[in-house]
Amino acid sequence: MLNQVLQEIKFAQSVLNLSDLSHKLGIEHSALDGMIQFWVRKGRLRDDDAELAAVMNACSPPSCGSSCTGKAVCPFVAKMPKTYSIPAQKID
Repeated sequence: MLNQVLQEIKFAQSVLNLSDLSHKLGIEHSALDGMIQFWVRKGRLRDDDAELAAVMNACSPPSCGSSCTGKAVCPFVAKMPKTYSIPAQKID
């Protein structure tokens, strides 16, 4: 099943919704999330959100002043869907 999850993501023709993928594969959403995290830890999938967060945290302090509550609760930062991709060096 783990390999099937990776293959579905690798050969997807468009963006996959995790709810749709869990329904297609007949597995619980939480189980699918765990399988995806397994592939992220193994380096076969890249957590695009984690990489973006690392880049944003490395940037200079926010310019909205000392009263900034942080990116997690900032009303000016849009909450985007979680995304994953296949690292370029891992494509078979």
